[in-house]
Amino acid sequence: MQRRQFLTAAAALAGMPLARPALAQGKGSARVLRFVPQADLANPDPVWTTTTVAYNHGFMIWDTPYGLDGTYTPRPQMMAGHELSDDKMVWRFTLREGLLFHDGEKVRAADVLASIARWGKRRPFGQLLLERTEEMRALDDARLEIRLKKPFPLMLNALADYCFIMPERIAKTDAFKQINEYVGSGPFRFLRDEWMPGSRAAYARNERYVPRDEPADHLAGGKVVHFDRVEWMVMPDPATAGAALQAGEVDWVESPLPDLLEVFRKGSNTRVLVNDKIGSIAFMAINHLHPPFNNPKLLRALLPAIDQKEFMQAAFADEPDLYRTGVGVFTAGMPMANDAGMEALDGPRDIAAAKKLIAESGYAGERIVLMSPTDQPTLQSFGQVMNATLQRLGLNVDYAATDWGTLVQRRSSHEPVEKGGWSTFCSSYTGLSVMDPVVNQPLRGTGLKGWFGWPTDPEMESLRDAWLDAPDQDTRVKIARQMQVEAFRTVPFIPLGQYFQATAVSAKLTGFVEWPTPLFWGVRKTA
Repeated sequence: MQRRQFLTAAAALAGMPLARPALAQGKGSARVLRFVPQADLANPDPVWTTTTVAYNHGFMIWDTPYGLDGTYTPRPQMMAGHELSDDKMVWRFTLREGLLFHDGEKVRAADVLASIARWGKRRPFGQLLLERTEEMRALDDARLEIRLKKPFPLMLNALADYCFIMPERIAKTDAFKQINEYVGSGPFRFLRDEWMPGSRAAYARNERYVPRDEPADHLAGGKVVHFDRVEWMVMPDPATAGAALQAGEVDWVESPLPDLLEVFRKGSNTRVLVNDKIGSIAFMAINHLHPPFNNPKLLRALLPAIDQKEFMQAAFADEPDLYRTGVGVFTAGMPMANDAGMEALDGPRDIAAAKKLIAESGYAGERIVLMSPTDQPTLQSFGQVMNATLQRLGLNVDYAATDWGTLVQRRSSHEPVEKGGWSTFCSSYTGLSVMDPVVNQPLRGTGLKGWFGWPTDPEMESLRDAWLDAPDQDTRVKIARQMQVEAFRTVPFIPLGQYFQATAVSAKLTGFVEWPTPLFWGVRKTA
């Protein structure tokens, strides 16, 4: 609350603008877009990490075989098209002509196959695809074939799911190790020499990129860019970012502090957009490998104390239109969202009942390391509420406040807390990434092959397979309900609510794609 009161006073008192920071100006002006990302680009490998900022970076420099349009339907992107055998077991794809990597090398079927293989080891959609694949092979430089063990009707959706295409030599990097070369196939080139983690990243328009000859439609269609250069300026302090936007020193602040939105709405040279029509699901990530959260009884004991409204109000108190509560494990508003088992989070909140269940769980006072990012205000608010909640329950909480990049590095550790590991942190996933059982990465029960936290739940995996093979939508909805009940039994993560990200921009910018995360094609700057 002290942070909110300070910023509100600094930003809005008597309608005064925020204090202007001194920022170095980049090269040129009219053709340069200066953007403040939600967090530092600590790691630019969108396969090794799952951070939203890495995916945003990924869409700038890599392209995908297929892309989702505004109806979430996959359409050819790098592909000219495909053929499917009558028995649904063989898919053949053809690359469209003229595709080049940033280094001038031709994009080949071998590059696509190597990229699919690496991506498939980490993404849930990819894992399912590889499990059902008998063989993948290049027919020639322009054509590839995927031969299946059993039909996979969501093939095109999978190839639109962050399946970034890299040169074969880079894609052969172990999926559990980070790449160190960033040659892409997309509309921008990553200027590796200018990348300064914690400070900035820069991109140049890819002169070799050939957009599709059709209008842009979200992640599909012709990705036409109107800037020669895009600069990402890392500004962990939201007041500094807001002041830079007001002063015209940056053009776009991805995640402004909600307390400052009214300031930007009233500004003559700024405006507020809510391009995110799907929302993000906030959640408590949980390490299932080590005590005390390897105990499902303890995890279930927490549920009566979790108040989604408390978490959402902490971050969006003055912007009730930006959040909703009563949210389960699938994105509210999407077809698989349901109310099965929701009494675990929707019923009366009861600290006393939670304490009783904690005592019965066998919790013996083990230390709980709660990581929280200092440079992402929304997630920091969630972390502060979680810290207060766990302390009210009498748990032994160690609140570890770090920058987001450090948190991302630490969450990959499999060690116990005594050796630098972690117990929990609050994060979020874009709604498209958790909208159904196939893409919902934190819901997977594959242990060390899964998302950070690594729950093991064979029953959940069995239900996922059944969902994928379901004959109709009604059956899929029924299975999704079973999966949500199972999630409240094993507690792979705890949903904290849904929020819609507002973004603050210069009034001179137009052409934004309405998408949950920032996309840089189509955006223009007027004089």
